[in-house]
Amino acid sequence: MAASSATTAFNLEQLRQRFKSIRDTTMALTAGLSEEDQMLQSMPDASPVKWHLAHTTWFFETFILEKFASSYRPFDPRFKYLFNSYYKQLGSHPFRGNRGLMSRPSLQEVRDYRQHVDAEMLRALDAQEFSVAGQEAEEALVLLELGLNHEQQHQELILTDIKHALWSSPLRPEFDKSASLSSPAANAPLQWTEVEGGVYSIGHESAGFSFDNECPAHNVYVQPFQLASRLVTNGEYLAFIADNGYRRPELWLSDGWDTVGTQGWRAPLYWEQREDGSWWNFRAGLMRPVALSEDEPVCHISYLEADAYARWAGGRLPTEQEWEIAAAFNTRPGTFQENAIRDGVVFNDAALHPLSALGQGLQQMLGDVWEWTSSSYAPYPGYRPAAGAVGEYNSKFMCNQYVLRGGSCATPVSHIRNTYRNFFPAHVRWQFSGVRLAR
Repeated sequence: MAASSATTAFNLEQLRQRFKSIRDTTMALTAGLSEEDQMLQSMPDASPVKWHLAHTTWFFETFILEKFASSYRPFDPRFKYLFNSYYKQLGSHPFRGNRGLMSRPSLQEVRDYRQHVDAEMLRALDAQEFSVAGQEAEEALVLLELGLNHEQQHQELILTDIKHALWSSPLRPEFDKSASLSSPAANAPLQWTEVEGGVYSIGHESAGFSFDNECPAHNVYVQPFQLASRLVTNGEYLAFIADNGYRRPELWLSDGWDTVGTQGWRAPLYWEQREDGSWWNFRAGLMRPVALSEDEPVCHISYLEADAYARWAGGRLPTEQEWEIAAAFNTRPGTFQENAIRDGVVFNDAALHPLSALGQGLQQMLGDVWEWTSSSYAPYPGYRPAAGAVGEYNSKFMCNQYVLRGGSCATPVSHIRNTYRNFFPAHVRWQFSGVRLAR
């Protein structure tokens, strides 16, 4: 949860502006959703939009205001239990899969809660309650920076969770009626980028924020490798499906083959096959023929599917070390400027999808789809979680997860960096996750 730059570099006015911008952006993301939409929980892995609005507010109230603002009084003492996500050191919390049962408090009460906490946070910043000399002030500002990045994570989760919720509805309602049906640009041909073997430094070591799981920076040795210049496309994945990729056990890990059988997987999440044999893809605002988007990156696939595809294609998934080393040489943003959330501005649904690769060199490294790596999510050498409940933020999940890199079209632009380590279990598909080949 640490900011890697010295806390003395904090600018209170900049923090104030960022706080207001990020909090306003969250509300803008939800503006087109009805009260009923914001109650939906379509699966245990996802959460209702209303819960996201409350939980991100709970974070600022619990970790900052209640600890560092002496005059603060909780908005509703019951919320400390109700909107705790998983912090065991803070006591009990509701079962994650039951968040969709919280009809009370109402959406309006949650909005009032946000306004109350926002006003108190801004008052405390204006009064410079966090700027006095001493360890407490330093800790408060570090936690404020963490809270802002935490909210940006939940902005992305709002987009991915509501997409799954709307897709789960028989009506397949549109998230944004301004979504475009225009055909994507043709892809650049796939090429291979050579990276020499040797000792490289990975991990966060520059100025600016990082999560604690990105640290400390350390040296790794890698053998020479090649990385594909762009992401695997829908058209290339269609070829895998047509070659009976989901019916060939030799391509799959044991867990993957079992999951294909028990879940009935035949294609990525949100793909449907019509009676005429054509595949269609749900894109948050509409159903679209996959044939019209064959050059776009395939997304909403699990680690298990990414690994099977790589095996079929004669390649493999990169390690997270290989990915970060390659990204350091070329951080061309790809559709970075097409993300749904950019500098406090929320774009319409036409931007909420990865786009085709253009140009030369490594493409789409940042901001198209989260890229599965073959690396298990584990601590870096020398890693130590922060003391107290906030130390549970990342460390408690370092088991049975795989690392993803690069951000997605739903990730806020200012939130993406080469060292960012996302992580999910191998079967997860509702995130904007895809595959880049290595060999």
